[in-house]
Amino acid sequence: MEEKMPKKALITGITGQDGSYLTEFLLSKGYEVHGVIRRSSNFNTQRLDHIYIDPHNSCARMKLHYGDLSDASALRKWVDTICPDEVYNLGAQSHVGISFENPDYTADVVATGALRLLEAVRAHIESTGREVRYYQAGSSEMYGATPPPQDENTSFHPRSPYAVSKVAAHWYTVNYREAYGLFACNGILFNHESPRRGENFVTRKITRAVGRIKVGLQNKLFLGNLKASRDWGFAGDYVEAMWLMLQQDKPDDYVVATEDSHTVEEFLEAAFGYVGLNWKEHVEVDPRYFRPAEVDNLRGCATKAKEVLGWAPKVSFKQLVAMMVDSDLEKAKREKILVEHGYIDSRQQP
Repeated sequence: MEEKMPKKALITGITGQDGSYLTEFLLSKGYEVHGVIRRSSNFNTQRLDHIYIDPHNSCARMKLHYGDLSDASALRKWVDTICPDEVYNLGAQSHVGISFENPDYTADVVATGALRLLEAVRAHIESTGREVRYYQAGSSEMYGATPPPQDENTSFHPRSPYAVSKVAAHWYTVNYREAYGLFACNGILFNHESPRRGENFVTRKITRAVGRIKVGLQNKLFLGNLKASRDWGFAGDYVEAMWLMLQQDKPDDYVVATEDSHTVEEFLEAAFGYVGLNWKEHVEVDPRYFRPAEVDNLRGCATKAKEVLGWAPKVSFKQLVAMMVDSDLEKAKREKILVEHGYIDSRQQP
């Protein structure tokens, strides 16, 4: 009997938090995974190092290719060369604060980048007759000033260049689904975190500081709006929802959330309290971290994802915080050893 070929997935943003968890998940399902990465003089594949196998090895089922969401020709080339069964667009300039500083770049990569990738998929399908399923990573930031709870029918009111760009990418995806019949889904994911979260995002900034303060490498943490409330879940749970969307009979859009929100203050309380510290003794508010337009409260309603996809979060808020603090505490302990032996200067650290 002829051996069935494994499914192929193409992921933009594979080196990010979500990309690394999705890669692990798809590999566990037997997929061959291809990732598009930007060319850089420095390697930025740390999140994938533990699953990387040299492509010369016949066992390698993850392969990386140079490309960029700003380069339409490269996207078309890799879609045509790889012939993926599923495409996951996770690539983005995803930091809300930075999007105010770099709005043009954010719009080009997040909004127009999604359009370029959708067009590459559409053209590939048209020329080959193959079926390719497409996932677009949306964001709860698209709801912005709209009061919670937010679901698939809630109006968007974006409050940052990043959020506006994600709204555009969302509607490009809907348009290609309706105009060309693409199997294209939008996953509107609420805040999802992990030990792999970038250190300039507030949750990781907090847990990183907790570890360093606990071991004596740092004393103060400077933050912006402590009253902002977010629906925080575990990224490892959320990538399963991405995959489930592309396994359905019909394409659709889904909110993915825990349905439980917490303020930044509550995150601080949980993180510092986990190691026996009082956050009020170490945290100061710095007005420079306030954004031109704040988003006060995001809390998702994931009823549709639960009923249609059979998805539900597995990691609770407290478990998530503990997971992140444990990871960053170990990192801080290793850092302290290097400082004590003169290999690094603690003053150069965050």
